[in-house]
Amino acid sequence: MISNTKAILLVAVTATLLGFSQNASADQPNMQNALKHLQAAKSALQAADTNKGGWRNSALASVNQAISETEKGIRFAR
Repeated sequence: MISNTKAILLVAVTATLLGFSQNASADQPNMQNALKHLQAAKSALQAADTNKGGWRNSALASVNQAISETEKGIRFAR
């Protein structure tokens, strides 16, 4: 049987660890990194000379959608 003091300590440690876990997931370095790469891809596509038979515009639309979805994923995990 666990004493009251040990039980309180166990709950406090568990709550602290859960807090650290939530903060770590909120930072989301991989999602943030992906977002930066997508934004760089968007800039590169916008700087391209011609529309490449419509494919540049299509790629730009896809990248915009990917940026939106990535941002939604980041917000969801906060």
